[in-house]
Amino acid sequence: MELDRPIVLATRNEGKIREFRRVLDEFPVEIKELQDFGPIPPVIEDGETFEDNAVKKARQTARVIGLPAIADDSGLEVFALNGKPGVRSARFSGRGANDKTNNLKLLEAMRGASDRRARFVCVLVIAVPTGPALVYQGTCEGEISDKMIGRNGFGYDPLFYYTPLRKTFAELTGDEKNAISHRGKALSELHDEFSKVLVWLRNRLGEERFG
Repeated sequence: MELDRPIVLATRNEGKIREFRRVLDEFPVEIKELQDFGPIPPVIEDGETFEDNAVKKARQTARVIGLPAIADDSGLEVFALNGKPGVRSARFSGRGANDKTNNLKLLEAMRGASDRRARFVCVLVIAVPTGPALVYQGTCEGEISDKMIGRNGFGYDPLFYYTPLRKTFAELTGDEKNAISHRGKALSELHDEFSKVLVWLRNRLGEERFG
């Protein structure tokens, strides 16, 4: 049975949107993007954990638009930097941060570091305008390269070296990355349970409609 309302992807990141769609397009649900709704209030990502921020983004989007929403918060945790950049991964290099400036700052922070271990973390949340949310999580272990390598992906992909494949994430194809990445793992878990998620959404939306 098809869900009678669209699900909104609560992100404007084109890379994330492509990855979400790759997993969800096979299911009987219409997928919308934020750009389909015009300007909406930005979400202030001030949580202390990835889950805090993902829940806040999904819930605020669902409330403002009035439709179920999927959001994620993800980032890079570097052992030698005590888990930084962490929840500030997208803003690591300060005001006006972008992928290039963040990567350059990380390279500088890791200059001479012998411990290059790092992990990507993704927390994925599905929320409706009111009530509880569903949470999924994925992680991927790797190392920080001493230079940017590759042209694919986004974020810290050019610096995240995945030892089993001997490549950075930016050297992987989309399918290769989805098979092993933090977001790919969280999305895989969501994919495997999405039929149940649709039932949950229909029940939650029905309660809101008739409650």
